[in-house]
Amino acid sequence: MDATHFGRFSGRHVLRARRPRRAHPPHRRPELKDSRIPRRRTALAVAGAVALATASSLTFQTAHAAPASGTAAMSAARAAQVGQQLAAGLGSGTAGSYYDAAAGTLVVDVTDASAAATVRAAGAQARYVRYSAAQLASARRTLEQQAAVPGTAWSVDPRTNKVVVKADSTVKGAELAQLNKVVAQLGDRAALKRTSGTFRPLLAGGDAIWGSGVRCSLGFNVTKGGQPYFLTAGHCGNASATWSDSQGGAQAGSTEQSVFPGNDYALVAYTSGVDHPSAVDLYNGSQQSISRAADATVGENVQRSGSTTQVHGGQVTGLNATVNYAEGTVNGLIDTSVCAEPGDSGGALFDNDSALGLTSGGSGDCTSGGETFFQPVPAALSATGASLP
Repeated sequence: MDATHFGRFSGRHVLRARRPRRAHPPHRRPELKDSRIPRRRTALAVAGAVALATASSLTFQTAHAAPASGTAAMSAARAAQVGQQLAAGLGSGTAGSYYDAAAGTLVVDVTDASAAATVRAAGAQARYVRYSAAQLASARRTLEQQAAVPGTAWSVDPRTNKVVVKADSTVKGAELAQLNKVVAQLGDRAALKRTSGTFRPLLAGGDAIWGSGVRCSLGFNVTKGGQPYFLTAGHCGNASATWSDSQGGAQAGSTEQSVFPGNDYALVAYTSGVDHPSAVDLYNGSQQSISRAADATVGENVQRSGSTTQVHGGQVTGLNATVNYAEGTVNGLIDTSVCAEPGDSGGALFDNDSALGLTSGGSGDCTSGGETFFQPVPAALSATGASLP
């Protein structure tokens, strides 16, 4: 997405309204899936926002793969599981991992032969790199202490063994000079990329849900204590205490918990008899059933469903991303090449039947392309005590 579409990184959300849906026949109750498109939109404004950035791939010449004998073909979901297990077991011996979707292979960055042997024994491909996870984490801490200005974001790219730092069009003058200075001090542990857009949140996504003067999107239907709830973005939950499934309609839910900044998730309790299937709207007359929550992995092919732009796909480009919004810093996000636009916030990021993330913010649009950040679903479920139906 070209963030110029969203305006300056100024704390303004662009919300879009839609024409009320046709009434369902009396014998059917309305459903809230995880995406539905409005017929017509009217721009609305509300305070608070989150942003996005676009990142391009970098070439890292010092990394090389260890022999790939014994490498096993894996699904993205399996690769994520193995990558987490290896990271926990190897500790400082690994510097991240990514999924090679074309080859169906998990590639794990390592710094010593012992770690490489462990990686190969797990059926993954070991790749020797220059910098350890500790060295890259040290670079991130330096950025947090010396360069955390609104309009910036960063995450570790395991494919380049660098911390990729992004600055949007609002970072100028002394702030840009300071950012350039800090990145230069980090040497080739970090690389700075500029985006012509601005980082901001995207109020909307999934099935359209209407709050007090705002429209967001339903992410995933969940349960807590045997009762029905749904997840959406925290900057949406902060904007409204109550929600409806149509503009000006009867209340369908109330915000029970909302966290933003820091993280970006909200838990909303259903307060009316609305069906709540565990499914995502694909905008082609069909749905994608959701059966589990999963952690994303770099290189994984994913899809996003939103009420403004329908379904779009892309790849996971980074994990544990930090985004410095005007409202504050959000950590632990999934960075992707998926586009999104205002009205897509809170919507579903998924891979087949796996719930991965909730749309937070980004830059660009779905005409020219963009980058979008997502709140991981497993972390939101753990924090709220909810589970998928």
